[in-house]
Amino acid sequence: MTTPAASSPTPSSRPDFVAMPDLALRSLGGAAVWTNDDLFAEVENLITPAPAEYRPSTFGHRGQIYDGWETRRRRSPDGGAPEATAVDQAIVRLGVPGIIHGVVVDTSWFVGNYPPTVSVEAATVEGHPSADEVANSAQWQTIVERSEVGGDRHNPFAVESTDLFTHVRLSIYPDGGVARLRVHGRGVPDPAMLGHGSFDLAALENGGMITDCSNMFYGSPNNLLMPGRARSMGEGWETSRRRDDANDWVQVRLADEGVPGLVELDTSYFLGNAPGAARVQGRNAGGEWFDVLEHTVLQPDTRHRFVVEGVGPMTEARVDIYPDGGMARFRLFGALTDAGRDEVDRRWSSGDN
Repeated sequence: MTTPAASSPTPSSRPDFVAMPDLALRSLGGAAVWTNDDLFAEVENLITPAPAEYRPSTFGHRGQIYDGWETRRRRSPDGGAPEATAVDQAIVRLGVPGIIHGVVVDTSWFVGNYPPTVSVEAATVEGHPSADEVANSAQWQTIVERSEVGGDRHNPFAVESTDLFTHVRLSIYPDGGVARLRVHGRGVPDPAMLGHGSFDLAALENGGMITDCSNMFYGSPNNLLMPGRARSMGEGWETSRRRDDANDWVQVRLADEGVPGLVELDTSYFLGNAPGAARVQGRNAGGEWFDVLEHTVLQPDTRHRFVVEGVGPMTEARVDIYPDGGMARFRLFGALTDAGRDEVDRRWSSGDN
């Protein structure tokens, strides 16, 4: 028997927010910190970066092994069907605190065992609390009302709140399985951490965000702004091969207004498909573009670092690669201006993004 591939939104039906970073990813520092039940499949699978896989006829002691989170079948006290209010829950700490623009409750491969309805809440918790403290003391705000979901598909929900959150809680009614939980939004740096070391103006965890891109055929441009070093070519941004006279590019909204001092263009793991050259431009608050790094030849599988001097304040960056290819990471180290620092303070306090 052939099992069909899990359904996913077509490009025309995919909501805009899914192009934003997934703040809950394990590779970004996210963690599944608490659940009341994960007897059949571990809750940690919810934030695995890769899409869920189907594993035919893979049975363990507790039944079919699913690439997702799955709870046991609930029963009422008399052994019958559970009440409508019965619920299983999982709490995820975001890898980067931020403003949530939408979530996707992905039920890929769950067909006869997905929850009929779900809801999502979010909370802001300071410091480094224990899982029990989060579960028992957090003040939760509903960001997705209880809603119906389908099995073996991506179920997207836009979020209207502009508050800043550190944790989300997924509730499934009454039980069942969810493959992945994606929490799309923009990170906001903690003002208390600013000014105590090198600051990457473009980093996703500091609020940097891809706003436009010419091509992302083989890899998402969001990978450019991920923390740490890439561990393979698959963890970078890669375009298809160009057959014209144009070039590929990516545009980044910075954490806020800042002055750069060091550019890093990392082509690690890209050997026969690294760009031949690159150029970096900045855009100031008035909308004017200027060169940060002029057209510069790049080498394959190399971490390039360039000191830049005399560059004015900028709020956006654009990286042009010539003519196409792949890059592992883009870093723009510098310092926020006073105006940029004030804006970060305001966003952290108000959640306005």
